[in-house]
Amino acid sequence: MSTNGMESWAVDLKDVGAIYPFQGTEVILVILGVAFWIAFHVMQAKVEAGELKDAERDFNAEHSQNSIDRY
Repeated sequence: MSTNGMESWAVDLKDVGAIYPFQGTEVILVILGVAFWIAFHVMQAKVEAGELKDAERDFNAEHSQNSIDRY
């Protein structure tokens, strides 16, 4: 089974070129990796913004109640 087109290793490897599997898919994999990276950061920013909004709402409600109870 060969995924790189090599039938035999009995050749001069300097004339062969790339000998790793799935050669030719580097550009596609880089594009997919960058897209995943950007999508992850966008989703992470949305989740963190929601958590901060909830924390701010809870803090304001608690702070307001404490201020009312104090007087």
